[in-house]
Amino acid sequence: MCSRPLSIACAALTTAVLVLSSQAPGSAAPDFTLKTLAGNTASLSSFQGRPVLLNFWATWCAPCRAEMAEIASAYRAHGDERLQVLAIDLTDQERKLKDVRAFVDELHMPFPVLLDEKGKVRKRFALRGVPTSVFIDARGVVRLVNPGPITTENIQRGLAQILPAQQTNRRRIP
Repeated sequence: MCSRPLSIACAALTTAVLVLSSQAPGSAAPDFTLKTLAGNTASLSSFQGRPVLLNFWATWCAPCRAEMAEIASAYRAHGDERLQVLAIDLTDQERKLKDVRAFVDELHMPFPVLLDEKGKVRKRFALRGVPTSVFIDARGVVRLVNPGPITTENIQRGLAQILPAQQTNRRRIP
């Protein structure tokens, strides 16, 4: 237990640990529901049973733009393994929604684009910046978090931890 003078510091540390645990590998990914750019809503829980790659981004983020083609390529390459990519725009930090539409159109993003209009999902996942990619297995467990720009190697590393076929192949290797 914390002494009275340290209680505020202990409470802050406990809160930080709880927040960070929502993004820690091995923890359950927190559910959320967001509006999509297409005008519907999407919940993380609706993809239960499928591997999911969350990618947090913003239009003003140059590294986000640079990595999007690689993420789209991985999405297309692993569609038969039911990989779902959810691109979560930090809409609360954008100037205009038309900037988001232009970004998506220009980069031909083939997966759902979700709008974090109030920053709630960003906070729930304890983001420290964008881009950030979170690999979640079919059971809803976070397996890898990649803060900052993601490389092809790290995409492959994350996919190896969440895609069923790759997990089976990895187990066979002595």
